[in-house]
Amino acid sequence: MNSAEQPVPPDAPQARKSPWVVGALAVAAVILVGLNLRMGIASASPLFHELQEMLGYGTFIASLLPTIPVLCFAVAGAATSMVIRRTGLELGIALSLLLLTAGLALRVVDSTWALLAGTVVGMSGLAICNVAMPSFIREHHGHRSASMTAAYTTTMSIGATFASAVSIPLAMQVGSPTTALAFWAIPATLALLAFVPLSFAGNRAKPAAGVHVSPWPLLATGKGLLFTTVFGIQSLLVYTVVSWLPHILISRGLEPAAAGLMLGIVQGVSIPAVLIMLWMASKPGLLRSAFLLTTSCSVLGFLALLVLPVELSLISSILIGLGFGVFPLVMLMLSRSGGSAEETTALSTVAQSVGYLIAALGPFVLGLMQGALGSWTLGLAIVLAFAVVQLVFCFKLGGLRTEADSRQLVEVDGSAEVERS
Repeated sequence: MNSAEQPVPPDAPQARKSPWVVGALAVAAVILVGLNLRMGIASASPLFHELQEMLGYGTFIASLLPTIPVLCFAVAGAATSMVIRRTGLELGIALSLLLLTAGLALRVVDSTWALLAGTVVGMSGLAICNVAMPSFIREHHGHRSASMTAAYTTTMSIGATFASAVSIPLAMQVGSPTTALAFWAIPATLALLAFVPLSFAGNRAKPAAGVHVSPWPLLATGKGLLFTTVFGIQSLLVYTVVSWLPHILISRGLEPAAAGLMLGIVQGVSIPAVLIMLWMASKPGLLRSAFLLTTSCSVLGFLALLVLPVELSLISSILIGLGFGVFPLVMLMLSRSGGSAEETTALSTVAQSVGYLIAALGPFVLGLMQGALGSWTLGLAIVLAFAVVQLVFCFKLGGLRTEADSRQLVEVDGSAEVERS
C-alpha cells in the first residue's frame, strides 16, 4: 500500500462499485474541478488595477469585487446541503459547474454590471463545488482519500499559478482585461463535460428518511466551532493575498507583470507545500507538526511582506505560499470527519459557509483601509495578527481525533482482544 493511502475499516464508507469508465471519469472530475476552483479568482486579481482604470469604478466597488467570491462561498455554500439532497451529489456539482461557466463567460462584456454579475454567478457555482467535493472524494475515492485530496489541492494550486502568471500577458494579447477574464470559461466547460455523464451514472435514488443531517447545530459543538474558526481564518489570509498582493506590490513600485508573477509564485510554492503537508499528515503523530510548520511559514511570510522592501518580495511570496499548506490539511480532516457522507457534507457546509463570512472581512476591510489611509501598513499588521491566531487554533485542530481515527482505534483494540483470547 502506498504510504499516502489510508486503510479503510470495514464499517467505513466504500467507493461506489462503478464500471471502469465511470471510475476514470471520477478521477478526471476531481482533477478538472481542482484546476478550475481558483482560476476564476486568481486570474482577476492581477487585473484589478487595469479593470478599475478601464471601467472607472470607485473605491467601494474596488473593495467589493475581491470580496464577492468569499461572500458567495458563504451564502451559496450554505445552500449546498439542500441542493445536493434534492439533485444528488454528481448532478448538483454539474449544475454548479454550469453556473461557473456562465458567470465567467458573462464577464466578457465591458461594463461594471457584467463584471459584478458574472462574478456573483460564477463564484456561486464555485461555492457549491467547494462544499460538495470532500463528499465526492469520500463517495468515489474512499479507499484513497489522502492521495485524491492531494491531487485535488495540487491541481487547484496549478490552476491558480497558471492563471495568475498569464493573466496580464493574456489581457495584453487580446487587448482587453474583460475578454481575458472570460477566457477561463473554457476550462470550466471541460470540467462540466466530465460531470455530465457522472450525473447520469451516479446513485439517483432518493435519500432514506432520517439521512439528512442539518449543519447548523454543529456550531454548538466544539468540533464544529474549531473547524469553522480555522477554516475562516485560513480563508481570510488566502483571499486577502490572492485579492491584493499584486496591487500591494504595484503600489510599492513593482511592475504589474512582475507583481502578477509574485502571486503566481505564491500559488506555485503551495504545490510542494500541499504534497509535503499531506505526506506528513499520513504519518502517525505528524499531523500537528504539519499544521505548525505551515502556519509558522504563514506568520513569517506576512511579517516579511510588512517589513521587507519590495525588491525582496520573493521571500515573502515563498513563505506565504508554504503557508497555504493549511488548506489541504483542513480539507483532509473534513473528508475524514463524520460517520457518513451526509455528516461530512454537514460539517463541510457549516465550516465553509460561516468560515467564508469571516474570510470576507479580509479583502473588503483591507481595501477600504487602503483607500482611506493611502497605505497598506496597518492592514497588513492586522493580517499578521490573524496569522498568529491561526497558528494557535491549528495547533489545537491538529490534536483533534476524527471519526476515522476512532474507527481505526476500535479496530486495533478489537484485534488485540482477539489475540489475547
